[in-house]
This record gives sequence, C-alpha cells and structure tokens, in this order.
Amino acid sequence: MKIAIVCYPTFGGSGVVATELGIALANRGHEIHFVTYKQPVRLELLNNRIHFHEVHVPEYALFHYQPYELALSSKLVDTVKLYGIELLHVHYAIPHAYAGYMAKKMLEEDGIYLPMITTLHGTDITLVGKHPFYKPAVTFSINKSDVVTSVSSSLKKNTLDLFDIKQDIEVIPNFIDKRKYSTKFTDCQRSLMATDEERIITHISNFRKVKRIPDIIHIFDKIQKEIPAKLIMVGEGPEKEGAELLVEKLGLSDRVVFLGNSNQIDKILCFSDLFLLPSESESFGLAALEAMINKVPVISSNAGGIAEVNQHGVTGFLSDIGNIDEMAANALRILRDDNELEKFKANAVKVAETFDIANVLPLYEAVYEKAYKARFKTSY
Repeated sequence: MKIAIVCYPTFGGSGVVATELGIALANRGHEIHFVTYKQPVRLELLNNRIHFHEVHVPEYALFHYQPYELALSSKLVDTVKLYGIELLHVHYAIPHAYAGYMAKKMLEEDGIYLPMITTLHGTDITLVGKHPFYKPAVTFSINKSDVVTSVSSSLKKNTLDLFDIKQDIEVIPNFIDKRKYSTKFTDCQRSLMATDEERIITHISNFRKVKRIPDIIHIFDKIQKEIPAKLIMVGEGPEKEGAELLVEKLGLSDRVVFLGNSNQIDKILCFSDLFLLPSESESFGLAALEAMINKVPVISSNAGGIAEVNQHGVTGFLSDIGNIDEMAANALRILRDDNELEKFKANAVKVAETFDIANVLPLYEAVYEKAYKARFKTSY
C-alpha cells in the first residue's frame, strides 16, 4: 500500500511514533511518504520505500502568521497525484487532520477518494484542541476522518468528554521496537556520569510546564539527601532555564547534569537506575516506555495514560500529581536495595516488551485495510 504520513518532525512523542511506524511499515513492504516541513529527527535513512516531501511555506508580508495548513494541504494533493498515494495517516489533530480534510476535498474534485486515518496523541486534545478558538475545527476534523485512533484509553475518554465526537475511536497504544534495544553494551560508560556508589536518575522531555520540571528537581533533592545520586536531565524547552536556576539555588549544581536534546537516548538510559515522570498530563507516557525497555523502573504521576504503561508496584510506582514526598519515598524504596532494584528492572523490561511494535503494527494495518476498503463504497 502507498501511504502518506503527516507528523511533526520533532523530538516530541507523536513525531517519534509516526516516524518509527513509517519505518516499520516500509520494512513490511509498504511504500511510505512522509509529508512535513522538515525531515523527522528519527528518519535517518531514505530508501526506495521511504520518501520525504518537504512542505515549503512562502513568506509574504501580508501574513502575520504563515498559513502552514494551506501549504500542507496543497503539498498533499500534489503528492497523492504524483505518487498514487492510496491512504493518508495524520498524527496530531492540529493542524494535520484539518489540512488532510482539505486535501481530501480538493482531490475529490478530480475523482480521487483518499481515506484518512487520524491518530490523536494528547496535547492536540487535552491542551490546544480544547481551546475555544480551535475546538470547532478539531471536532469537525475528527468527525470527518475515516478512522480515528488514540494512543491510550485515557486519551479516548478525554476526547469523548471534551468534544462532540460522532466517530468511533480505536485505541492503538504507542510502541517500541525491542530489537533496537537488544544490543548488550559491554560498557555503558557509567563512570563518565557517576561514581560506583551513586545511583543515576534520569528525566527526558521537552521541558514544558506540563512536565512539572521543578517537581523532578525537588524529588531528586530528597533522594540525594538519603543516598548518593546524580540526576541527568535530557531535553530542551521553556522550563529549562528555571530548572537550572532552581538547581543552583538548592546547591545541586555538582549533582545535576543538563544534556540538552539527544539522539542517544538508549545509551543514556543504559546507565540509568530510575526514571522520573511526575507530569501534570500524559496521554500515554512514551518516555516511560523507552525507559522501561532499557530496564529502568519509573516513578511517575498517575496522570492520563501513564498507568496503562507504568504498573504500580511492578515496573515502578504511581502517585498523585504533585505528591513529591511520596514519589521520593517510592524512589528510595527501589534504589536503596540492590535486589529490589534488579527486581524492578527485570519487571520493567518484561512489561515494556508487551508494547513491541510486532504486536502493535498489525493493529494499524487492520485499520488501514478498513479505511482502504471503505473507499470503494464511496460514490460521487
């Protein structure tokens, strides 16, 4: 099947999932065309089954904000016609589902019916999408999609609660490819980050307010007062500067390392003992899943879909949002004892493997087949 995928090409979870999905589909023999404004960060290799089409947005003084969704819909129309695209999969409702629908209607003028699958990832629904300025367009776009999926049951519920949705929503969870984590590192170079007696705690995100970055630092502060520890903060975003100031204020500058964005997450997680994710909201918790497949237990909030990934008392612990005392206590419960830590590490990877792409990919192929067959029932 010839499939066009639209996503954000950034380090965020939706872009990562869309890119990895496209690569896996190409490996199964499908022809994949990524359509976005920049090559996705994890799309390292283009081949005869993976193609990238850049969306250019001409700048005009007339526009205060350049109309990306118009450029995207036009690019989709051109791509569909030029390459014979049979199906469109858009990730993130804003503006991709809206642009996808416009492309569908333009193509219908030429007698081309393009099935569209929309995958909801989280902030497109729970933060941006529910804003009064966008809510009508988001509702319309979801309802006009041929198939709608969400990455967790929690997100599905939020979508149905917040919007007047007439479509069925199928839950297809995020995934990892366990084969990419099968390499046995002979040396994680742990000594570069900490001494032998220190535990290494990690957080990876886009450093937005919803991630509750100050909570991470306060949790770590409580941990390091009890046991020797280091904190590794990976990512960039608006909360990073404030986090650096808080670290300095608490006198933790020699124990906290800010690494910025990285394409070597698996190597960082290789020497990590614990992952912190105390978010205000998480549609799924892909960062937690990536930690778990690297044998890293997770201390998290019980927000959104995290509980569908991080199993309380098995792969880590869940606490109410903002309960940093309990999160620190649970972290110490895991970290203080080597045997306890090893037990949680083993559980983490075992649960993570249930989210392997080999289990999830057939679910996407099934909805593709469903949408593709529906095209033949459409009359003009």
